[in-house]
Order: sequence, then structure tokens, then C-alpha cells
Amino acid sequence: MNWIQILLIALGGALGAVARFGVGTWVTERFGSSNFPWGTFVINATGSLLLGFIATLLAERVLQHPSWRPFITIGFIGAYTTFSTFEYETARLGSSWQALANLAGSVIVGYGCVWIGINLAHVVAAFGQRLALRS
Repeated sequence: MNWIQILLIALGGALGAVARFGVGTWVTERFGSSNFPWGTFVINATGSLLLGFIATLLAERVLQHPSWRPFITIGFIGAYTTFSTFEYETARLGSSWQALANLAGSVIVGYGCVWIGINLAHVVAAFGQRLALRS
């Protein structure tokens, strides 16, 4: 690892943290004072979608520059998503139906979002290849 990678991870992390704050605030303002942690739920779902999409584009060499992976996946998405907050908020819900809904919903929705992101990236990659063949 070199200093440029470290700086890119730090920059991605800063942007991801700001995005997390912005999305969390926006969702909380929309859902009011609900006991359910909708902000964290939405952040983790969208982060899963983004990770599935970006990691697949990187694996399929659509995004080829080696700096993209640490910047986006480790930096941005690492700071944007929040597993520890998810666990803490679930524990604070206690042994309620909301705790179970948060656990099951986050895992199922997160997996679904990763799956959608992967398949969306395959569509984008195939479209990009078709465009390249026409050139």
C-alpha cells in the first residue's frame, strides 16, 4: 500500500461519512421520530446495492483504474455503511417485533440489494461492450 492509496481511502471515507450523515438526516426527517432506525436501514440497503454494483464493475474490468477499488469500496462504502450502528440500534429496540424486523429486514433487503447491484452491473457491462463493438 502506498501513500496515494491511503489518501484515496481517506478521501473516499470522508465523502462516505458525509453521505451517510446526509442520507441519515434526510430519511429521519421524512420518517419523523419513529423508533425504528430507518436511516441506518436505508443506508445499509443502498450501500449494499452500491457495493454489489461497483464490485462487479471492478471485477468485470469496466472500471479498470486500480485506485477505484480502495477509494470506493474501502473508503466511501466503508464509511457510508454502518454495521456497528445497525447492531446497536437493534439492541436498543430490545426484544420487540421491531428488533426482529430490523434484523431480518436488513439481512434480506441487504442481500437483495447486493444481488440487484451485481445484475445491474452485468447489464451495464454488456451494454458497454456492445457500444465498444460498434465503434
